[in-house]
Amino acid sequence: MYKQILNSIRPFLKVLYIGKMAFYEHTFIGKQDLSNKEVENLISKYSELINKTGKILKTEKWGLLNLATKINKNKKGIFVHFKFESEKEDSIKLVEEKLSIDNDIIRYLTVKYNKLDLNKEYFQVEKSE
Repeated sequence: MYKQILNSIRPFLKVLYIGKMAFYEHTFIGKQDLSNKEVENLISKYSELINKTGKILKTEKWGLLNLATKINKNKKGIFVHFKFESEKEDSIKLVEEKLSIDNDIIRYLTVKYNKLDLNKEYFQVEKSE
């Protein structure tokens, strides 16, 4: 009896599950001695990985910032921030696997959200008149 009920509602459950995408914010810190070209190559490399299973909504290059403590003999790091949506958590695991192997990356962090604020920029550049 339970199997019949489950089989009858299974198509509806699949539609509900497939239609929901999760939102993510992902930040990685590159080594301080990377050139602009190398940073752009890293951004395009990880953008392509994310775009295979999701959609990048916003990319922010925060630039060279001081670290609170030394990480692997680095006092500064180049921060890059992605806001994206994806259906599968396997894609996040794949990106994090690649980041952990990459020698140009010091640290990374991925955070999952129910809603994503695309208007908020953490490091806004103020324009002087």
